[in-house]
Amino acid sequence: MSWGTELWDQYDNLAIHTSKGIEFLDKYANFIRDRLAIETEYAAKLRRLAKNYQPKKKEEDDNEFTSHQAFRNVLKEINDLAGQREVVAESLQLQIIQGITLLSKTLREERKKCLSNGTYLQQNLSSQLSALERAKRNYEKAYRDSEKAVDNYKKADMDLNLSRAEVERYKNIMTAKIQQSDDAKNEYANQLQKTNNLQQQHYNELLPEVFNRLQELDEKRTRGIREFIIGAADVESSVAPIIARCLEGMVKAGESINEKEDSYKVIERYQSGFTPPTDIPFEDLSKQDPESSQESHYNNVQSSHLTVKGTISANRIKKRVGIFNIFGSNKQQKIIEACITLKNSLTADGQKEDFSDLPPNQRRKKLQAKIAELQQKIAQETAARDGLMKMKVVYEANSSLGNPMTVEGQLNESEHKLEKLKIDLKKYQGYLERANQIPMASNSPQANRNNLHNGHRVSRHSNGSTEDNNEDGDDQPDDGGSLSRVSLSKTHLNNSSSASPESGLGTSHTSLPGSGQGSAHDNAMGEDAYYETEMELLQPLGTCRALYPFEATSEGSIPMNEGEVLQVIEIDQGDGWTRVRRLNNTNGWDEGFVPTSYIECTLYA
Repeated sequence: MSWGTELWDQYDNLAIHTSKGIEFLDKYANFIRDRLAIETEYAAKLRRLAKNYQPKKKEEDDNEFTSHQAFRNVLKEINDLAGQREVVAESLQLQIIQGITLLSKTLREERKKCLSNGTYLQQNLSSQLSALERAKRNYEKAYRDSEKAVDNYKKADMDLNLSRAEVERYKNIMTAKIQQSDDAKNEYANQLQKTNNLQQQHYNELLPEVFNRLQELDEKRTRGIREFIIGAADVESSVAPIIARCLEGMVKAGESINEKEDSYKVIERYQSGFTPPTDIPFEDLSKQDPESSQESHYNNVQSSHLTVKGTISANRIKKRVGIFNIFGSNKQQKIIEACITLKNSLTADGQKEDFSDLPPNQRRKKLQAKIAELQQKIAQETAARDGLMKMKVVYEANSSLGNPMTVEGQLNESEHKLEKLKIDLKKYQGYLERANQIPMASNSPQANRNNLHNGHRVSRHSNGSTEDNNEDGDDQPDDGGSLSRVSLSKTHLNNSSSASPESGLGTSHTSLPGSGQGSAHDNAMGEDAYYETEMELLQPLGTCRALYPFEATSEGSIPMNEGEVLQVIEIDQGDGWTRVRRLNNTNGWDEGFVPTSYIECTLYA
C-alpha cells in the first residue's frame, strides 16, 4: 500500500505525521542521553565507593585475614563493574546518540525538500485552476454579451423606424460579440483541457511521488528506531559476559573466606607465648618463719589486680612531678639530649628497635620479619653492586663506551649501603638470638603467680631450673645469664641525663630515701646546686612479682629477675611504667621504674 495512492488528499496530515515522527526520534535520543548520564554517574559512584573502602595503610596488618582479602577482591570486581558501565556509556554515545543525531538531521532535510516540492506542485495546480476559472468567467461574459448583441440586432432589424445604417451597426456589433464569445469559449476549452491534464498528472504522478518519498522517510525513521533499540540492547549484552565474570569473581571471593584460617591467624598475631597459670599452692603459715610470714602477707592480701595499664581507683592515683625541685640548665640540656637519643632508638611506629617492649612470641615474629626484610634488601643491593662492577669492567675494557670513574662513586655508595645493611642484619640476628634464649614465662601477665614452697619463693631461671630465694627481695642472677640489677642511688639520680619514661624525670615528686636534692659531686662537676631536702619513705601500695627478666636501659629504671617480688610505691599513670622499691642489703633501698607489662601487681585493700 502506498501513501500516494491511498492518501492522495491528506497532504497536510502527512506533513504533520512526519514532523511528529522526527520529534519522536529526538525524544528517544534524549532518553538515551539521560540513560548515558545515569550510566556515567553510576560508574563514577562505583569507583568512588571502591576507593573510599580501600584498606588504609594503618589497616595493612588486617589484610592477612581471608575475609579482608575477599573484601579487597570484591572492591576490584566493583572497579571492573564500573569500567563496564563506562564502556556501556561510551558505546551508547558513539553508536546510538551519534547515529540518531545523523538520522534526524537527514530526515529533516529530506522532509523539508519533499514538502517544498509538494508545495510547489500544489501551487501549480492552484494556479491552473485559477486560470481555468478566469477563462470560464470570460467565456460566460462573452456568451451573454453575444446573446444580448443578437437580441439587439433582431430588434433593430424589426424596427421600421431605424435606418439601414443603424441596423448594419447592430449587425456588426452582434458579429463581434459572437466572435468574442467563440474566442472565450475556445480559451475556456483550452484551459479546461490543460487543467485536466495537469490535475491528472498531479494526483496520479507528481503528488504520489512526493507522498511515497515521505513514506520512505517515515519508514526509514521507524526502521532506525528499531535498530537503535536493538543496538542499545546489544551494547548491554556485549558487556554482560564480563559483568557475569565480575559477579563470579565476587562469589569466588566469598567462597575463599576460611573462618578456621582466620582464627589461626588471630592466634598467630596475638599469641604472647605465655602458658596458663598453674595451681596456687597451699601456704602453711605454721611452718613459716616470721620474716617470710610478713612477706607472705604482702603476697596474699587480696585486692583488685591491675591491668596492663595499671588501672586503679582514683583515690590511689598520684600525679608525678619532677624528682628534683629545681633543674639547672646543664641538667635540662642533658635531658633533652637523652630524649633525642631515646627517640632515635624507636622504630617508625613508636616501638623499641629490638622490640623488647613486646611479648616474647610477638617479639620473635617482629625480629624474624625484620631479618627477612634486611636479607631481601641485601640481595637487591648485592645485585645492584654486581651490575655496577660488570659495567665498570666493560668501561675499563672499552673506554669508548664510558668512563669507569663515573661508576666508581656509585659503586662506593652501593658498598656503603651494603655494609650498613649487613651491620643491621647482624644486629637484628643478635636480637633474635637473645630473644630465643629467653624462656617462655610460666604463666600469663594477668594471672602469673610464683609457686611457694614452705614459705620460700621459687623463681624460674632461663635454663628451666628453680632455686629458693631469700625473703629480703634480693634475687640472684640465674645460670642463664639473667640481667644484673643496678641499684638506684643518689648519685645515679643526680647524674641522670635521660628524660625517657624509664627515668621518671618530670613524673615524680619523690626521691630516694635519705638522699638530698644536690651533692658535692654535682657541685664539683660545675652543675647547678639543688636544694637538699630529706624525703621520707613512701608507704608501699602493694607488691608486684616479675613475670620475666628486665634489664634497665637508662637511669631511673631498675633491673629485675623473673619471679622477684618488689614493693609498689607508685602505680602506672598510663605511660606503661610502675615505680617499685626493693630492699638492698648494702645501701638500704633501691627504687626505680619497671615496665607494667613485665609485672603482676597485688595492691593492698
